[in-house]
Amino acid sequence: MRFQLLGPLSIAHGPETVVLKPSKPTSLLAALLLHPGTVVSTAYLMRAVWDEEPPATARAALQTCVLRLRRLFAKYGISATTIEAVPGGYRMHNDTETLDLVLFRTLTAQAGAAAGPGEELYRLREALSLWQGQPLANVASRMLQQDAVPALEQERLRVLERVCDLELAAGNCHQVLVDLYESARRHPVRERFTEQLIEALYRTGRQTEALAEYRTVRDRLRDELGIDPGPGLRRLELAILRAEDLAPAPPGAARAATPGKVPALPAGAAAPARAARPAGAARAVLPVPAFAGRESDRRAMAARLTAADGPRLVVVSGAPGIGKSALARQTAHEVRESFPGGVFALQLARPDGSAVAVEEAAGLLPEPGPDRRLIVLDGAVGAWQVLALLPAVEDASVLVTSRRGLAAVVATHGGAVHRLDVLRSAEAYALLAGLVGTERIAAEPAAARELARVCGHFPLALRIAAGRLLTRPGLSVADCAAWLAEDPPARLALAEEARLSVPDVLGQALDALPPELREAFLRLGAHAADEDVSARESESVLEQLVEAGLLEDGPPGPYRLHDFLRIYARWHVRTHATAAAAALH
Repeated sequence: MRFQLLGPLSIAHGPETVVLKPSKPTSLLAALLLHPGTVVSTAYLMRAVWDEEPPATARAALQTCVLRLRRLFAKYGISATTIEAVPGGYRMHNDTETLDLVLFRTLTAQAGAAAGPGEELYRLREALSLWQGQPLANVASRMLQQDAVPALEQERLRVLERVCDLELAAGNCHQVLVDLYESARRHPVRERFTEQLIEALYRTGRQTEALAEYRTVRDRLRDELGIDPGPGLRRLELAILRAEDLAPAPPGAARAATPGKVPALPAGAAAPARAARPAGAARAVLPVPAFAGRESDRRAMAARLTAADGPRLVVVSGAPGIGKSALARQTAHEVRESFPGGVFALQLARPDGSAVAVEEAAGLLPEPGPDRRLIVLDGAVGAWQVLALLPAVEDASVLVTSRRGLAAVVATHGGAVHRLDVLRSAEAYALLAGLVGTERIAAEPAAARELARVCGHFPLALRIAAGRLLTRPGLSVADCAAWLAEDPPARLALAEEARLSVPDVLGQALDALPPELREAFLRLGAHAADEDVSARESESVLEQLVEAGLLEDGPPGPYRLHDFLRIYARWHVRTHATAAAAALH
């Protein structure tokens, strides 16, 4: 038995599929399946089932819906997947065998780690084959239709864009035209599909059609939105007018099967195995969308990483959600020309926060080569990971991000440490403007500054707020700020992605602490911002919280807790106390 979200919500067993009828239990099931393996709060589930108008008896009615779902599971013999009641909400454990969304994301992740374009294309085509139409088409929840469905569709479109890129790189221009015609027509605001369509038409000898396609898009953008095509489309038009030969397919690129179908493997063959990465096969690090601020850090880091002599090691540390990975990626992208051997990024923490084993991480590193390389070790869980990997990359510049200070790393290998603070007010404003749009933010400058304040000037929170504004074009910045201010930690979350959820990111960091440090952090959150906490806890405890990225030590002055982390600590205590009280009744 397996659940299917990537189409009408249904339960499948072999070739048989049962599509569920629109109902409150169906909305509840959809809300749980959208967050596999994570606790979904009761408040979120009530909004998913009743939108903004839950009845006075909503909690009891929610329990009734859960009971009806459990009976439905029993009817269809579903025993491997259950609805688990936990403090504060409910949880369903799903894996690749029981939920198509988990399988889709797993295949997409495998494609990102593929040894070559052929394997990547195979995995992505396999992932796209799981889609059976409009997701959640039979789910009546307005909240899920407005928030979750567009987010799922964006996931699919990103994969489809990548598939079309791979097909074009492999020279399969004729084969990919069907996909591109449909995608460009259905999603006219995604200029990348139009770029790909025009390129495919031109490279198949249809120059007139390619130019006509460009001019149709140009006229529509000017008439409907008052803007000109983006630089990618304009470059394509110029290349066509000059009769330039567009980039040929790279040698050895794999060919794919008919668009829309999963390429078949040879009879008796296993799925493509992961091969060791050759030197120079590192993926390019893309720039961070709308990156703002950190100019002095970026300059200093670039100088250190590209230095001809001395240790070329940089550690970026700081609180969860403060922008360490974004700064590292942006800096790596900006200095990429200094590293002809490539820029390679390796994630050292899994999505649940657990550490990647050193042996596994070492196997993912690129082979040494003659040219200078930059290795980004992102999300190091502890110094032990980095110390074990540095001997394998001693010929490269290394950029490490971690919540921890990693003093043992720089003490033994030299280098520089950048401890990040929150963004300055102007930087936070620039980040919002870059994400949401300069005109929309400039129309409400005071509200934008208030929104940044509510977000504590944390990049993570600012990007979550921007995501909410982008998916609600009619929502004013002032109304968004006022709504978030009522309960910032709970409302700064995009339900479809745990990494864009303040409760999930900060909760994961808190759960990683030993119980005594966790309780100390929550106690510190109860104190006023101007209160010296040094007398409240032992220096050993305070130093361990600093090392964990949850406390700052100046200098100068006493230890301090970021205002946003203080708000989260108080929210955490309040919500857990409420959940405990509810459990007793």
